[in-house]
Amino acid sequence: MRLVDLSVPLDSGMPVYPGDPQVRIRPALTAARDGVNVLHLELGSQSGTHVDAPCHIDDALPALDALPLDRFDGPAHLVDARGLAPHSPIGAGHVARVPEGRIVLVVTGWSAHWGSDAYHGHPYLTEEAAALLVARGVPTVGIDALSVDPTPAEGLAAHRILSGAGTVIAENLTNLTEVLEAQRAGLDVQVSLFPLHLPGADGAPVRAVARITEPQP
Repeated sequence: MRLVDLSVPLDSGMPVYPGDPQVRIRPALTAARDGVNVLHLELGSQSGTHVDAPCHIDDALPALDALPLDRFDGPAHLVDARGLAPHSPIGAGHVARVPEGRIVLVVTGWSAHWGSDAYHGHPYLTEEAAALLVARGVPTVGIDALSVDPTPAEGLAAHRILSGAGTVIAENLTNLTEVLEAQRAGLDVQVSLFPLHLPGADGAPVRAVARITEPQP
């Protein structure tokens, strides 16, 4: 088995979605002064690599702690959406071969722009692509970009289709190209996206990890 970290590091001043709280991390206690090291964290629920609960876009939809844990762990299917121009749509044709019931990770390659202004120009899911994923019973959709919708977004169409169906969304993933190559080599891919246990939350940071193994006989 090989593990691949799909998470960006949480650092002070890291990129956040426009309007979200800035991330600030500083020592609260130090071993030299207080006998122990403890960090003080200030961050939004959508900071870094994170998952969105359905209630992110509608108070009437389930919060993070109301979702079953199996939404955050299971076999994954990676979709190759690399090579698109900035602000390009990812249409239904990109996800037409997605198998039913798997966690879907959309590989745009945009994680290479993390930390630069170009990161905001990421491709995004169309309404048709989001609706097809829902029709296939996909429990969770992840992307190696700032959002499944354009940035800045008007209406959050993909969010509303996915979240309205109870689908979890994972954003700001990284290292997906390595996992895509493993899938193409015939290896099995499982992914874990377990969030912090925050009651009533709209989302939370995750330590996303892919587990790559030889297929079972």
